[in-house]
Amino acid sequence: MRILKMQSKFLDVFLESLEKFGTLYGPVRRDGVLRFEKVKEISDLEISDDTPMIPLKKLFHPMEFTMLHFDERGFKSDYSMFEKRVIIGVHPCDIHGILRLDEIFMEEPSDPYYVGLRNNTAIIGFSCMPSETSLCRTTGTDMIEEGFDLFFINLGDFYLVWVGSSLGYDMIYQREEFFENNVTHEDIDQYVEWREKRNKIFKEHFDFKSMPDLMELSYDSEIWDYFAEKCLSCGQCSMVCPTCNCYNTVDVFDVSNKVTGQRNRAWDSCMFVDYSLVAGGHNFRGARKDRLKLWYTHKLKSFGNEYGRPGCIGCGRCIETCPVDINVMTVAQALITGEVPKQ
Repeated sequence: MRILKMQSKFLDVFLESLEKFGTLYGPVRRDGVLRFEKVKEISDLEISDDTPMIPLKKLFHPMEFTMLHFDERGFKSDYSMFEKRVIIGVHPCDIHGILRLDEIFMEEPSDPYYVGLRNNTAIIGFSCMPSETSLCRTTGTDMIEEGFDLFFINLGDFYLVWVGSSLGYDMIYQREEFFENNVTHEDIDQYVEWREKRNKIFKEHFDFKSMPDLMELSYDSEIWDYFAEKCLSCGQCSMVCPTCNCYNTVDVFDVSNKVTGQRNRAWDSCMFVDYSLVAGGHNFRGARKDRLKLWYTHKLKSFGNEYGRPGCIGCGRCIETCPVDINVMTVAQALITGEVPKQ
């Protein structure tokens, strides 16, 4: 992997040059909310320490779309959403989130919709400083070594730029005059100081490696009754989590003339009461306690056991979003202490 240097004053012009590689997307603030959207003007981009509330997964695992159209003769898959794209301003935790989804959707039999969007997308990552709710150092996702084409670390007057793919090199060559090969010892010292400063900002931490065992040992703990009594089953935790990937499919029929229709797919959540409802009216997880245990078992235990990386990427979105203070941090603290949080 090659590391280059670019003066900050060249950033906007360089990013504009990336339009050659596809439609630009990135964090844009609309109605006071930061979100990943199509970028009309580079000036609309908000590359900052703030994290869009809905994670990057929305651009690879869309909230809702039509999978296929069908009639009496058969069906035809709908790949109309595929386009060449460049997503700018992605933080390390969200890149880690996409790498987790790769494990799920690109494993055979792969999801052709996810694969098509993934293979047509370039990712331009940017460093960030942690917020009060960031847990990415706990989960080991505060830095990134793969999953991007270019990654920029902001050191004030200049960026250090990691080139992560052959496509990244092609992008560099578009404005080669902006990039320097001579990264000096002073630059390296500044980078080390930046890392040390950033590491001191993290306020929350717990021993993530102990979570699988604690989840197993605490499966019948009263802490699940406590959290279940508070939980609203609203599903916000699932919607904002970068690694939640559940969805539902619905066939919509039109029989006005001849039988035609389409199959639609939309995000679902294991926190919804009817998620595990099956034929005959049986619900495997009708109780909120069971749904909570399922969700946190996935984040704190089973995903890591299966794929070797935690299902939580430490972004802190569940901490910021849950209206009744049920999140990775409060659940982890309860598992560690064996006590329910004090009111």
